[in-house]
Amino acid sequence: MADPRSMTTDSLQMPATQKRTIVPDRDRSALSACDAYDPACRRCSRLAAFLTEVKAEHPAYWCKPVPPFGDAAARLVIVGLAPGMHGANASGRPFTGDYAGILLYETLHAYGFATQPVATARDDGLALVDCRITNAVKCLPPGNKPTPAEVRGCNSYLAADLGTVPLCGAILALGRIAHEATLRALGKKPSDFPFAHGARHPLEGDRLLVDSYHCSRYNTNTRRLTPAMFRAAFDTIAAHLALGAAKAA
Repeated sequence: MADPRSMTTDSLQMPATQKRTIVPDRDRSALSACDAYDPACRRCSRLAAFLTEVKAEHPAYWCKPVPPFGDAAARLVIVGLAPGMHGANASGRPFTGDYAGILLYETLHAYGFATQPVATARDDGLALVDCRITNAVKCLPPGNKPTPAEVRGCNSYLAADLGTVPLCGAILALGRIAHEATLRALGKKPSDFPFAHGARHPLEGDRLLVDSYHCSRYNTNTRRLTPAMFRAAFDTIAAHLALGAAKAA
């Protein structure tokens, strides 16, 4: 079997006509039927107040809920925790301009999911290929730690983000909080799907949830998450998507 890391972008990406035929109508309409991204959202008073404070200190920063990045019909959806202060909260794009994006975008590029390995700004020319990145919480939380109530308050937005994952698609959850938020957004009990790095959780429609430790500075510096460990999660995802494409052919 070929090494998924050697696959070309074309081998990982399903033709657009096939992709449209396997996405149920109810999934394609999810972004309008559910809570689609709202740049003016102020559901969480603590987060809204904090964004106002940060905007006053950094007028050029985005300082709004950060939208998902990538094709809404992508077969791979990556779920992070929340925007970083000087990364996504500044740039307005997930994992862009912060440390956690270094390993993520290097790996996405290596597997054909991104057109370049570095993300520095919204206008840096980077595009995702058959991939979408979102967060369990769309707004910057103080201390990078959202409260459980804030994770729940944002969950309907995440449900909209995940509503278009096609048959045979995959979800990569970065960390336990993202893992549990993903399951709740899908209407499932987190206790039925224990989090563990590299864990595979089959879902309806031959979809697959894969877990990874978050690619944060702390996890990578302490080597709780190594590049090899992260690539192993992507090996699982690439093999799953390739099998799904073969079934649909």
